[in-house]
Amino acid sequence: MMTGTIYPAEEFDAEAAAAGMREAMTGFGTSEEAIISILVNHSWEQRKEIATAFKTAYGKDLIEDLKDELGGNFEDVCVMMLASPREIDARELNKAISGAGTDETVLVEIMTSRTNEELAEIKEIYEKEFETTLEEDLQSDTSGYFGRLMVALCANGREPSEGWDMAEAEDSAQKLYEAGAGSLGTEEAEINAILCIKSYDQLRAIFYKYEELKGNPLEEDIASETSGTLKDGFLAIVEVAKYKPRFFARRLHDAMAGLGTSDDDLIRIIVTRSEDDLEEIKEEYQKLYEKSLAEDVADECSGDYKRMLLAIIK
Repeated sequence: MMTGTIYPAEEFDAEAAAAGMREAMTGFGTSEEAIISILVNHSWEQRKEIATAFKTAYGKDLIEDLKDELGGNFEDVCVMMLASPREIDARELNKAISGAGTDETVLVEIMTSRTNEELAEIKEIYEKEFETTLEEDLQSDTSGYFGRLMVALCANGREPSEGWDMAEAEDSAQKLYEAGAGSLGTEEAEINAILCIKSYDQLRAIFYKYEELKGNPLEEDIASETSGTLKDGFLAIVEVAKYKPRFFARRLHDAMAGLGTSDDDLIRIIVTRSEDDLEEIKEEYQKLYEKSLAEDVADECSGDYKRMLLAIIK
């Protein structure tokens, strides 16, 4: 069972919390510490109730008040915490698709790591907020085999995990080999079909049989037989199927590696995983990089933004 770092407050009083948010933003200056404390000590569902209580009591929108009082990355993370994880996903997908260019890394991260149920919720929110379907936008903004991968994932037709069939796993492993390393060309459609349809339990059995058959992990052959965003998408599915927290640990490290920090990625992942599996992600981060996630966040971020992220990570 996965565990997050943020839990619902046991003694919850939406009106009192709303009053606390109001007090933190009135008078001379803003009490960022009070805002951090209220937001990180309530679940997103409770934060929604706080926002409703705030509007009822003061006739003002809490998000708009936060935008007026705060700025920069600290504002972004506070505002994001007042949305549900799936609302965040829908908006981040739209942002990745809209405007000049496409942020394929965001598409890969969200589309490969969400469950059937989560994808169904994302699609419903997306259509309601943007008056078009996610599938239509993916089709118009991506192309080739990567576009097919995104549309296939959008269908959220992955088989449910109900154990595994080793005979079928051996057959699928053979098909993957013949579609990739075992042929002169690469049959991307065959790889796509297996990776997008099979349950995570079955995929893990297929990966085991593939390595038994070929003598090396499937990831090595995907990396050598495919390229670009399609390779990134296929590799993401494999890593998510093997152990999702490790996938997110790598994504967080990538967000802070190199020149500059990808704050959008850092905020999105930490906020959306905070009530899901952030504890496991922290453990994997420590194993992979021999340094805690909190240490790297402290090194790469600053000010109230850093304090907020560290309060979520705990």
